[in-house]
Amino acid sequence: MSGIKTDVVIVGSGPSGAAAAKRLTDAGYEAVMLERKAMPRHKPCSGILSPRGHRFLIENFGPLPEETLHKPRYCRGVTFHFPRGGELPMDFDGGPTPHMHRKFCDAWAVKRSGAVLHASTEFLSLEDDGRRVRVRASRNGEPVTYDARYVIGADGPRLAVTRSLYPEYAKSIPWFVVGQKFHAIKDCPLDEEYFHFWFDPQLGHYTWSHARDGRQIVGVGFRSGEVFDAKHARVVEHLERRHGVRLGPGEDTEIVTANFGPSLINRYVFGRGNTLITGQAAGFFNMIAEGMSCALHSGAIAGEAAVQAFRYGSDVQKLYREMIQSEVRRTSDQWNPFKILFGRPHEADFRGALARLPAGRRRLIWGDIWSFVKLYSPLNWGRQMFWQGVLRQLTGRYSPSRWL
Repeated sequence: MSGIKTDVVIVGSGPSGAAAAKRLTDAGYEAVMLERKAMPRHKPCSGILSPRGHRFLIENFGPLPEETLHKPRYCRGVTFHFPRGGELPMDFDGGPTPHMHRKFCDAWAVKRSGAVLHASTEFLSLEDDGRRVRVRASRNGEPVTYDARYVIGADGPRLAVTRSLYPEYAKSIPWFVVGQKFHAIKDCPLDEEYFHFWFDPQLGHYTWSHARDGRQIVGVGFRSGEVFDAKHARVVEHLERRHGVRLGPGEDTEIVTANFGPSLINRYVFGRGNTLITGQAAGFFNMIAEGMSCALHSGAIAGEAAVQAFRYGSDVQKLYREMIQSEVRRTSDQWNPFKILFGRPHEADFRGALARLPAGRRRLIWGDIWSFVKLYSPLNWGRQMFWQGVLRQLTGRYSPSRWL
C-alpha cells in the first residue's frame, strides 16, 4: 500500500471532523483532514449553537473570536409558534449561546484542532484490508492516495464515506430539502434574540426565521421533490399576515439536502471495519435541527475510539459502538415521546414553559403539535418512535441492533 501515510484520515472539516482531530492530535497522533473546498468555505447553516455545544467549544477549543460570530452575536433561546396556541418563548439553560459564522468558525476550529488540512481535496473511495485503509481522492484535480490506520467519515449529508461502505444506504432513507433566503427588514416584530420555529403543517415540515447581520432569514424544509420557491413564498406571506413581518425580496438563496430521520427512529450508521462514521453523516440531529452540538460530541467520541484502539490494539469499531451509546441516548431522547412527556431532554424547558400556561391553551398547543406530527405519517416513523421509546424505558438504551 502506498500514498501519503498518516495515522487517521478525516473526511470533512465541520464540527465533527474538527472534534475528532482534536482528540487525536491531543493524544499525539497525526490526523489528515480532507476538505473538498478551499478554506475558509461557505457553509449554509443557521449558526445557532446549543448550550452544550458552546460548552464543548470553550472547553476543547477556547473562546470564540469575534470574527467567528454573526450579529446578533448571541441567541437567548427559542420561540415556538402554534396555529391556535400562540407563541411559547423559552430561554436556553445557562444563558445565551453564540450565533456562529460557520465559514470562519469551522476554519478556526480546524486550525485549533491540530489536523493537517488538505483543502480542495475530494474523497472518492476507500479499501480496507483489515490492517490499513487506502483512501483515493482528488486534490486540485489530481489523483492522490492516503494510507491510514483508520478513517473517520465526518462529511455531513454528502455521505461520501458512507456510500463507499453501504452503496444502497442513501436510497433507503427519506431526504429533505432545507432552504433559506435572506430578506431586508422593513418591519419585524419577532424578537431578534430568539430562534423562531413554527409547528404548522400548512407551512412545511420545518419552518423557521431569525435575524442575522441586519437581515431576516426565512427558511423552510420539506420532502424532496417539492418546489422551494413556492414553499418559501407561503411562509413569507404567513409571517406578514399572522405576525406583521414586512420584508424585502428574498436574496442569497441557500438550499441543501438533509438526511433527516435516523436520530428519530434509532437508525444510525456508524461504519464498518476501520472506518467510523460520525456527526450528521451518522444520522445525528437534535430537535429543531441543531446538529452542531451532537456533531462535536460524536466526533470527539470517534476520535477517542481511535486513540484507544491505537493504544491498546482494540477493535476500533467495537469501541466506537460502545462509546457512542451515550450520544445516541442524548440525541434520540430529544425525539422520544416518553422523554418529552415525562422527562426533560432539551436545553430549553418546554414542559416548564407549558406548565405556566392556562389549561385551555395547553390543550390547544398539544392539539397543534399532534396535527404537525401527522405531517410525517407517510414516513411511517410514528410506530418506530413509539417502540424505540418503550425499549428505552425498559432497557435504558436504544438497541444497537438497528445500527449499520
